[in-house]
Amino acid sequence: MTTTATDDHTRMQTKQRSWFCGATRLVLLALVVLSSLTGLTVLAEPTAEQDSWPLFRGGVLGQGVASTSLAKDLEVKWTFKAEGDIEGSAVIAAGSSYFGTFEGNFYSVDLANGEQNWSYKTEGAIQSTPAYDRGVVYFGDEYGMFHALDAEKGTLLWKHETFAEILASATFWEDLVLIGSYDNTLYALNRKDGSVAWKVETDGYVHGTPAIVNGIALTSGCDGFLWLINVADGTVVTKIDLRGQAASSPAVVGNTAYIGTFENQVVAIDLDKRLVKWAYEHPTRKFPYYASAAVAGDAIIIGGRDKILRSLNTETGKANWEWNSGARLDSSAVVVGDRAFLGSKNGEVYGVDVASGDASWTYETGSAIVASPAVAGNRLVIGTLDGTLYCFG
Repeated sequence: MTTTATDDHTRMQTKQRSWFCGATRLVLLALVVLSSLTGLTVLAEPTAEQDSWPLFRGGVLGQGVASTSLAKDLEVKWTFKAEGDIEGSAVIAAGSSYFGTFEGNFYSVDLANGEQNWSYKTEGAIQSTPAYDRGVVYFGDEYGMFHALDAEKGTLLWKHETFAEILASATFWEDLVLIGSYDNTLYALNRKDGSVAWKVETDGYVHGTPAIVNGIALTSGCDGFLWLINVADGTVVTKIDLRGQAASSPAVVGNTAYIGTFENQVVAIDLDKRLVKWAYEHPTRKFPYYASAAVAGDAIIIGGRDKILRSLNTETGKANWEWNSGARLDSSAVVVGDRAFLGSKNGEVYGVDVASGDASWTYETGSAIVASPAVAGNRLVIGTLDGTLYCFG
């Protein structure tokens, strides 16, 4: 356990790395570990609990679907003004919302009324989405520190230092917490004290949040591969070529993982055959995907930097519909009932009909949004770059 950071990054460097994987900055390592995989039997992930949204995409499979309901015409229930830009997404658990800011402030806010429960200060900017489990909230910062706080009191339990900034969100498996770092490594830390149970060095920045499928962690990043790693001991099962770098997190349904890439594609990965099942690419608008996909039924909902929110068929990858928001979409959509909710760089929060692609509800915040919604307890929470956390209900 360590308490000081060694890397000194400027605000501009961190901003750039958060938007681009940066192939020209990668230091490629000669690590190629291949072994056989007989197939994964993937159980369907239940949607996130009605009163909790504890992880970046709601659950360990990253599907981005909430089981709570939201009012047809959402209204602002409260706003909270934080110190610093809100770039990472919030989570919801135990009646509170947790989030961090670029000024290094981390907050717990009461979900019912928006009042601050506590705050915690870090030395580095916070762009990662926190993760909550068993009364502890976890997050990383730009100096590579990974923090574990008592979620009720806001006191530090432990912190672990990596060797580059952490933009990913954590996930959990038994007594381990998994987190990726821009030091090209996926770490499995013991929840009790933050010690390293194992770590796997990849060939590029680890930006996305791992999905966990029957004891196998699926992690992607700037080396252009989807890594399959045994969570129990950190052994590499295999790695699958994504045909491009990935900043988004995988969403897993059945035996297929869906990921957007910086090669302007959304790819479906067959986890049994260990290859690309299909790849969608817009015929004319060639822009990368930073957002992660939501998967509801036979539809994949994902926004791109081409300003388009799209629905793709899970089996074929063909577009069901496209809707042009007029601004870049780095916010990852969350499906709630028959609507998908997300923010945009033009400051709008949208509710879009999953079947038709019609925007049935909008709200203008007045500030750009790169964070994704957290949805639980009949509430939607999302932050903006002017430091305002909005709660709709």
